[in-house]
Amino acid sequence: MAASDELAGAIKAGDTARVRDLLKAEPALAAARDPSGVSMLLLALYHQRKDAAAALLEADPPLDVFDAAAAGRVDRLRALVAADPGAANAWSADGFFPLGLACFFRQPEAARLLLEAGADARAAARNPMRVTALHAAAAARDAVTARALLDHGAEVDARQQAGYTALHAAAQHADAAFVDLLLARGADPSLRGDDGKDAAAHAREKGHHALADRLAAATAGGKR
Repeated sequence: MAASDELAGAIKAGDTARVRDLLKAEPALAAARDPSGVSMLLLALYHQRKDAAAALLEADPPLDVFDAAAAGRVDRLRALVAADPGAANAWSADGFFPLGLACFFRQPEAARLLLEAGADARAAARNPMRVTALHAAAAARDAVTARALLDHGAEVDARQQAGYTALHAAAQHADAAFVDLLLARGADPSLRGDDGKDAAAHAREKGHHALADRLAAATAGGKR
């Protein structure tokens, strides 16, 4: 087995001790990528292996714009977009973009920097997930960054995989602040995903009955 494959396996398994052993023996492995072109750092973040991600960062690999955005390495990110302004709207090997990664991994400073550098707040992932940065912010429950995205032109009712909107996610999470923000910015609570459920139904399914009632009332009000 190649050392990079062994490292990827250790990351996925959450075997941080093995990750550190491999990096100690061969520090350059921190810059390796999986067969699809995803960095070891992003792989660790995708699998929620924070200790492995920390070990990789300690090895000081050369971070690209996607790594820097996801890990919140703002100084590196600033240098990258200053050297190449187009990097703010680049696409990773797996179809994601820096702004979406910064939002999903709740890196608000990185997200703000990217928006100021001209990142497209309306962009959607070029993969089956089709997530926008607003969907990512909803998943991270980060209403502050969501407000900045909307201020920069994010589409409030953009649909991701399965027809879900950011409002659907906020309703599932019972994130009242996020729901209020989206409704104030014109989100349509009557929209249904491919499963036929609107935001009120998602909230009620998760046991958030008070929020579900509010969303149902908002839906009814919009139909008058």
